[in-house]
Amino acid sequence: MKKQQGFTLIEVMVVVVILGILAAIIVPQIMSRPDQAKVVKAQQDILAIENALDLYKLDNGFYPSTDQGLQALVKKPEIAPLPQDWKQGGYLKRLPTDPWSHPYQYLNPGVHGTLDIFSYGANGKPSGKGIDATIGNWTIDDSDNTSS
Repeated sequence: MKKQQGFTLIEVMVVVVILGILAAIIVPQIMSRPDQAKVVKAQQDILAIENALDLYKLDNGFYPSTDQGLQALVKKPEIAPLPQDWKQGGYLKRLPTDPWSHPYQYLNPGVHGTLDIFSYGANGKPSGKGIDATIGNWTIDDSDNTSS
C-alpha cells in the first residue's frame, strides 16, 4: 500500500496564521494611503497621455491644439490644424479619466511649458493643497520616472 502524502492540519493552520499576520501588518499600510495611490495613478495617466502626444507630434509635426483637445488622440480631428499622418486606430484606445472621475485637462500652448496636461485633483477645481492640489506634467518629478 502506498502512503498518502499531503499537508497535516497543523501545517495548514501554521500557514493560515502566517498569512493572517502578514495581512494584519500589510493591509493597514496599504489602506491608509488610498489618496496617495490616486495621486500616483493620476501621475501615471498624465505620463501615458504625454507619451501619446509625443507620438502624435512625431507623426504629424505638431501637437493637437487646445480646441482639438486630448480627443485628438482617440479620434482624428476635424478642425484645423488637420493632421496629415494621423495613426489609424488612434494613439490611445480611450481617454482615461482621473482617479476622481474628472476628465484630464489639456492646454497647448501651456502655461507651465509647451504642453500642460493636468488634473484638478479630488475637488475638480483649480488650486487646493494635498489631495485637492492640481497634478500636472510640470509637477511630476522627472527623477521618479524614466520618460521625458
